[in-house]
Amino acid sequence: MAFAEVETLARDLLTAYETGSIIEVPPSQRPGFDLNAAYEVEDMLKRWREAAGHKAVGRKVGYANKAMWRVLKLETLVWGHMYEDTVHYSESNSATLSLANPRSLKIEPEIVFGLKAEVNGGCDAATALAAADWLALGFEIIDCPYPEWKFQPSDFVASFGLHAALVIGQKLPIRAEMIPQLVDDLARFKVKISKAGELVEEGSGRNSLKSPALCLAELGAAIARRNPTHPLSAGEIVSSGTLTAGHPTNKGDEWTVEAEGINLPQLSLRLT
Repeated sequence: MAFAEVETLARDLLTAYETGSIIEVPPSQRPGFDLNAAYEVEDMLKRWREAAGHKAVGRKVGYANKAMWRVLKLETLVWGHMYEDTVHYSESNSATLSLANPRSLKIEPEIVFGLKAEVNGGCDAATALAAADWLALGFEIIDCPYPEWKFQPSDFVASFGLHAALVIGQKLPIRAEMIPQLVDDLARFKVKISKAGELVEEGSGRNSLKSPALCLAELGAAIARRNPTHPLSAGEIVSSGTLTAGHPTNKGDEWTVEAEGINLPQLSLRLT
């Protein structure tokens, strides 16, 4: 896809992001638009957002499920950037969140990592965790600019990874002596997500590439292959893929997520 086409598409997607409008024809339906073009769009959007004062602070993961890779002919997971104005921290594991111009929101419980060192290719779960300063439960809010939530991985990448917001719970500092136990816990722990006190779904760390730590390692490797001069680096925040299905949500909803089998406290979120 020519540079002028990439730039025009990026401007259309940024306008949709800022206004809550719909992109009636997903980019994947245009000739020449593939994952390479999608990451060109994503990089352009990042530069424009940072120029407008919205610093990129990390990455969010998409398609952290190898079964989906086979169906969609992906070689690895995909990602998009998150920004200072989209990442929020809870107070005492409870937060309220208001979003401008929502279209069709969904909520996903995730494990979030804060990095103290680079994560690159060829590492295992323990090595990836050694690069992390902390982990926490989080809620990611996603929003889709395409009709009826129908899109391809390239559309996902080009539209900010559908990222609208991330809310982070209490951080658990990662010490070296904790890592062997965390490797086991992250592969086995369970979560329960509830709405207004009623259980909606039970999930598991295995839903994020068999473990959020393995997902973090895969993300570092994928980024290093695609753009070795801009690896997954110290200081970045990583939202490592949903632990349940995404559930529709709207203003007034109150959500909680609680973990079993890992030392992370319950997180609550209310949309206002």
